[in-house]
Amino acid sequence: MPKPYPREFRDDVVRVARNRDSEVTLEQVAADFGIHPMTLSKWMRQADVDEGAKPGTSTAESAELRAAKRRIRLLEQENEVLKRAAAYFAQASLPKMTYPLVRELAAHGIPVAVTCRVLGLARQPYYRWLDEPVTDSELEEAYRANALFDAHRDDPEFGYRLLADEARAAGEAMADRTAWRICSQQGWWSVFGKRKGKGRKAGPPVHDDRVQRDFTAQAPNQLWLTDISEHPTAEGKLYLCAVKDVYSNRIVGYSIDSRMKSRLAVRALNNAVARRGDVAGCILHSDRGSQFRSRKFLRALARHSMAGSMGRVGAAGDNAAMESFFGLLQNNVLDRRSWSTREELRIAIVTWIERTYHRRRRQTRLGRLTPVEFEMIMTPPASQAA
Repeated sequence: MPKPYPREFRDDVVRVARNRDSEVTLEQVAADFGIHPMTLSKWMRQADVDEGAKPGTSTAESAELRAAKRRIRLLEQENEVLKRAAAYFAQASLPKMTYPLVRELAAHGIPVAVTCRVLGLARQPYYRWLDEPVTDSELEEAYRANALFDAHRDDPEFGYRLLADEARAAGEAMADRTAWRICSQQGWWSVFGKRKGKGRKAGPPVHDDRVQRDFTAQAPNQLWLTDISEHPTAEGKLYLCAVKDVYSNRIVGYSIDSRMKSRLAVRALNNAVARRGDVAGCILHSDRGSQFRSRKFLRALARHSMAGSMGRVGAAGDNAAMESFFGLLQNNVLDRRSWSTREELRIAIVTWIERTYHRRRRQTRLGRLTPVEFEMIMTPPASQAA
């Protein structure tokens, strides 16, 4: 079964098709983007439905229906947790540990996260208990941590001394030093505890430099590069985050937005993975931008089993192969004219990437082939990406 195209890619193809010149056919647009003409027609019909021009079930309605089903399933799970917990604790008047109940519900298909949220438990102590027998001191530590966490969640501005007071009031006796140790280990600090400085330098790297300026790869999905570029329009700036496969120099994923947030980098990475399939073990090299050091981006890398890599601060050569692509984009699109709207510039960018850069611009390093031609010739059909 073929992999689905990313939503952002489909929207960009529809934009280009709608804004094409009169002599350009839909078949030509589909060929420029490497899709079947029937696929493009289906996307355009769905876009008309989404905009209300044609009758049918819109994408938003389908998403709302799926979300409603998920909410119903979640409510059913929460209701089951409450019923099972009431029956569990009503069996006898003796004290009972809650973790066995969490494990029992998990065995019946209730996610641990749902059970812990309904019962007001922290998941970390539960997983520690699940991995190995818990001593009395460890159990006491877990209850203290739960009490401190509850107090910190209710009052994030409290320091460790006030959190210790709240925990003692909840029945978990501990010294202030013990509260400081637990809070320090878990990173539960007051929101006013540390002042943020102005004009700080780039933060420390979250990955080592695994590339060392060696921009070569022997197969697809071994080494990817990524970076973010900004482009001015009369409406304001437009930001492009692109992901490039060093093997063929192909832009395997990108995302375009009016704001440079971490979600821009995450969407570009997810779009690239959706197009390429199995990327486990692939190295993704970037600079030290905050978007690439964010927790959301690091979680996305871990979710796809990819390895991160970062260059040095102020060393453009550490990501020169990606900078060269943005230089080409600058010369061939941005500097050709002034842009009135973000939509106009977006269409120009994606058209140049998919039509010109991927399928018409021959590269010396690829033996005078285009990135698409190079992958078709050099990659076995069974492992070719969409």
